[in-house]
Amino acid sequence: MSRVGILALGPAGVGKSTFCNSMIAYMQSIGRRAHIVNLDPAAEPTEFEFTVDIRDLISLQDVQEELNLGPNGALVYCFEFLLNNLDWLDEEVGQYEDEYLIFDCPGQIELYNHIPVLPTIIKHLQLQLNFSLCATYLLEASFVTDRSKFFSGTLSAMSAMILLELPHINILSKCDLIKDQVSKRELKRFLNPDPLLLSENPTGGNKADFISTNPKFQRLNKAIARLVDDFGMVQFLPLDCSDRDKTDSIKTILSHADDVTQWAESQEPKEPKEFDEEELEELGD
Repeated sequence: MSRVGILALGPAGVGKSTFCNSMIAYMQSIGRRAHIVNLDPAAEPTEFEFTVDIRDLISLQDVQEELNLGPNGALVYCFEFLLNNLDWLDEEVGQYEDEYLIFDCPGQIELYNHIPVLPTIIKHLQLQLNFSLCATYLLEASFVTDRSKFFSGTLSAMSAMILLELPHINILSKCDLIKDQVSKRELKRFLNPDPLLLSENPTGGNKADFISTNPKFQRLNKAIARLVDDFGMVQFLPLDCSDRDKTDSIKTILSHADDVTQWAESQEPKEPKEFDEEELEELGD
């Protein structure tokens, strides 16, 4: 049976841990079992405890104190240590067969954009433990009010898609924070990025268009817009975790993740329920 996992990726502060907790809460509400695998050696659990925690192997604070390293150097050391002790990861996650594992990853994107740490771990999970994986890349929705930040984030998401070579779901997180700034109609332009969002000079009074394009960079901006458009891969799903009673965005994201990981196909078929004579008579009535 194939094991299923979701990786929560993206810059620091975009709401990855909140997303992981919201996914766990929703899955539990519909009767599915899921666990958080913490791959951030500096993270503390919030709403749900970590089922697997890299800090049981190595922690960022210990590395900083013992080796006198800064946070980024210590983080790289932690993951190099993990790569040298993948048998620990095998033992921790290898027992979960019919449950979702949600991997909460650090916010330092250089771990997969600059050095091949996460790609190596992903290949190991796929080839050695038979995991069917899906990457979710979170970008803060407030970036849509600053086009340079939004397209920088879009390029970062596209880079992760190319380097990780996984089914990929891009997410605009914290959409509740921009409800008063950006209309739903305007937000749709960013969910499926239009290259004209960057290449044209914004006009009008819309708050999402208040950043004007420097004429010096128009050619560069148009080239970047064409690059994003040529790949045609970068689209976003909105995420709003502000109200646990409203689960539409989480439900949609999980549905996409189920599709790309083929979760339903990997489940054991359930035995049909056997009815006694009295129950059959009631059904007949």
